[in-house]
Amino acid sequence: MSAEMTTDAAAAAIREGRTALGIEFGSTRIKACLVDADNPSSVLAVGSHEWENEFVGRSWTYSLESVWAGVQDAYAGVVADVEARYGVALDNVGAIGVSAMMHGYLAFDEADALLVPFRTWRNTNTERSAVVLSELFGVNIPLRWSIAHLYQAVLDEEPHIGKVSFFTTLAGYVHWKLTGRKVLGVGDASGMFPIDPATRDYDSSMMEKFDRLVSERAYGLHVGELLPGVLLAGDDAGTLTAEGAALLDRTGALRPGAALCPPEGDAGTGMVATESVAPRTGNVSAGTSIFAMVVLERPLEHVHHELDVVTTPAGDPVAMVHCNNGASELASWVGLFQRFVAVAGGELDTDEIFAVLFRESLDGDPDAGGLLAYNHLAGEPIAGLSEGRPLFVRTPESRFTLANFMRAQLYGVFGTLALGMRVLESEGVALDRMFAHGGIFRTAGVAQRYLAGALGAPVAVGETASEGGAWGIAVLAAYLSASPELPLDVYLRERVFAEASVDVVDPDPEDVPGFAAYLSRYRAGLAVEAAAVSTL
Repeated sequence: MSAEMTTDAAAAAIREGRTALGIEFGSTRIKACLVDADNPSSVLAVGSHEWENEFVGRSWTYSLESVWAGVQDAYAGVVADVEARYGVALDNVGAIGVSAMMHGYLAFDEADALLVPFRTWRNTNTERSAVVLSELFGVNIPLRWSIAHLYQAVLDEEPHIGKVSFFTTLAGYVHWKLTGRKVLGVGDASGMFPIDPATRDYDSSMMEKFDRLVSERAYGLHVGELLPGVLLAGDDAGTLTAEGAALLDRTGALRPGAALCPPEGDAGTGMVATESVAPRTGNVSAGTSIFAMVVLERPLEHVHHELDVVTTPAGDPVAMVHCNNGASELASWVGLFQRFVAVAGGELDTDEIFAVLFRESLDGDPDAGGLLAYNHLAGEPIAGLSEGRPLFVRTPESRFTLANFMRAQLYGVFGTLALGMRVLESEGVALDRMFAHGGIFRTAGVAQRYLAGALGAPVAVGETASEGGAWGIAVLAAYLSASPELPLDVYLRERVFAEASVDVVDPDPEDVPGFAAYLSRYRAGLAVEAAAVSTL
C-alpha cells in the first residue's frame, strides 16, 4: 500500500467497491492482487496459491480442477489479508482482470465440454505444424502458439478435431466461466493467431489461407468461428455472474456485478506492470519461463524463428523473445543448498538462502570462471532443443568456486534469452530501457546487474517487481474507468507510475565482455546439450 493512503481510506475504498482485483495464473503460482481503483499503485491486499504442471501422456498440463481450487485459495488469501489489515469483510470488488500463461490449447465442444486435457505453452510436439504455418503465413509461428496446436491435432488426425466448437487460452477460459463471454484481450489473442496491425484483430487473409489448408483433412473447419473475440485494453469484457462469483469465492460472500477487463496473457500484463507499452521500451519477465518484449517503431524486415510478433494490450506490435526455461533450474540448485543448511542445523529461510547465494555470485569472475549452466528442463526452440536436459558443465581449467557457480547459474537463466536478443539487435531495433520483473530480481543489484550486462542496456526494477502480472492485470481492470479518455500509455505514465520508485542499473563495463565470453561458450556448448537429448 502506498504511503499516501491511510488504513481508514483503504478500508473505505474496499467497503465501497472502489477496488480492482487482478488474478494471474503463473507457471508455479496463482496470484491475486487487490488495488485501489483510483490509485492502482496502492496495493491493498494479496493472496497466492502454489501449483505445478503435470507431465501426463507425454504432455504438460494442468487439470481444470486445479485451476479452480487454486484461484479459490488465492482469492481466500486476499479476503484474509483484507480482514487482517483493515478489519473489513470483503464481499464486493469494483473491477476484475484475469491473466495467465499465454498460448496453449483448451478445446471445447458444442456442449462446452473439454475435449482433450489442457495443452500448455510448454509442449513442443508441434514442430511440423509450426513449420508449415510459418511458411504459409510468412510470419514466425512458434511451437507454443494455439494455432500450431490446433493444426498439429489436424495433422495427427486426432478424433476430437471434428467436435471442436471453441478453443482458447487459460485466461480466456477462466474469463469465460466468470462472465459467460468468449473473448480475449488482443495481446493474448496475438499468441493464438496472428493479428493484423491495421485492424487490431485476427488477420483475415491468414484465416482464409488456414481454412484452405485444412479443407481436405478437416472439412468444414473455419478457424474464425472457433477463435475467441478480440478486445482492446479498456473495452467492456462483461460482468461477473452469480455463477462466476461462486467459482471465485467458495464461501459465497462475493457479490456478482463487477466489471471485467479483457483477459490478457502474462506478456501483456508484464508490459503494463513495467510501463513498457510505448515504442523503444521493453521488459523482461522471469519465472518458470523467461521472455523479453520490445515495442517496435517499425515492422521487422525479416522472419526469424527466434522472434515472434505479438501486441501490447492496446494492439501495438511487439517483438517477443520467448524462452521455455527460466529460473526453475536455478531454484532447484538453491533448494539443494537449502537442504544442506537444514541438515547442518541452520535456520535460514528460502528467501535468505537465495539472497546469500546471489550476493556471493558478485565475487565471481565476469565470465563465470569458464563454468556453464544450461537451464533447459523443457525443450527450447531458440536453442534447437526438442527436449530438456539441464546441465552444469566445466573443464579441468575452469575456476570452480561457489561465486562462479552461482554466477554461471544466473547467467544461464539469461543465456537463451540473450541469443534471441542478439537477433533483435541485428534488425536495428532500438531500446532505451529494459524493465525487469519477477522473483529473481528481489535481491537488489544482482540479477538486475547481470541482465544489464547481457543486454548491454540499462535495466530498471520497480517496487512491483515481485508482484508482476497480478498487479498488471489489476491495473488493466482499473483502466476500465479511464478509457477511452486516456490512451493506455498516458494512463500508465500519469496515473500509475508518476511517483513510482524505480531503480535503474547501467551495464557494468566488466560484465558486458564477461557475459559475451560466457555466451560464446554457451552457444558452442549447445552441441553437448543436443548430444544429451539424443542419448539420454
